[in-house]
Amino acid sequence: MRVTVLTDHDLYMRGAETLLASWDAIAVGSRGAALLRLSGVAAGVFPHGPERGVYNNALLDRDLGPFERVKAVDLMKAAYASAGVGRFAAWVHESDEAMRDELEARGYALDTSTRAMGMVLSDVLPPRPQLPIAAAAWSEYLRYLETFGLPAGLLAGVDPSAFHVLSAHIKDETVATALAFDLGDDCGIYNVSTLGHARRRGLGTALTASLVHDAAERDCCTASLQSTEMAERLYAAVGFRDLGRFLEYVPA
Repeated sequence: MRVTVLTDHDLYMRGAETLLASWDAIAVGSRGAALLRLSGVAAGVFPHGPERGVYNNALLDRDLGPFERVKAVDLMKAAYASAGVGRFAAWVHESDEAMRDELEARGYALDTSTRAMGMVLSDVLPPRPQLPIAAAAWSEYLRYLETFGLPAGLLAGVDPSAFHVLSAHIKDETVATALAFDLGDDCGIYNVSTLGHARRRGLGTALTASLVHDAAERDCCTASLQSTEMAERLYAAVGFRDLGRFLEYVPA
């Protein structure tokens, strides 16, 4: 693994590109879906279920000029309208007040937020956890998603080789899972989740730390993720640092 000096902005840009590439990998395996890279915005367009209810998200570029902001929002809106998608989320970095104002002026409302986080693997690498964590088959992961309450068939068409999946078990039950997706030498970590009755056992931390170690062994030099407010301390304990929030706006 190379020793790399990266700023927070560098880490943010790496994480954003990895996130978009992961959406693209999901779109390839979803009927009629596509990641559209438009001027000032990248839009994941999923016109059909079950992905339609989960993955219609667009990431707007930061710090665009006035004309570019208007164009980016127009292109995003048109992309979803042409696919018959009325409900989607427009992601904007919290520092981009001008884009936030543009969206709010058009009637978009803030729905939720996640925190962008990143780490340089040579800076902080926690000990590999001792809890029993194992690689999981894609079929096991899909069964777990249904147990977690997500729609049947979600991600069934995705190429399993695009992702690295880990799981934790209690007895014979899969109770926690997490995904990794590599783009170049950045590893994106996604969908870390634990069933309710198995929480507060350190499984989410163990899965994340294991994915970080595995990424280093694959010669990745950075890792990135998006965290809910509840999970921020978990990821910080592994070594991830705060890169600012993604604010997710939805159309009225």
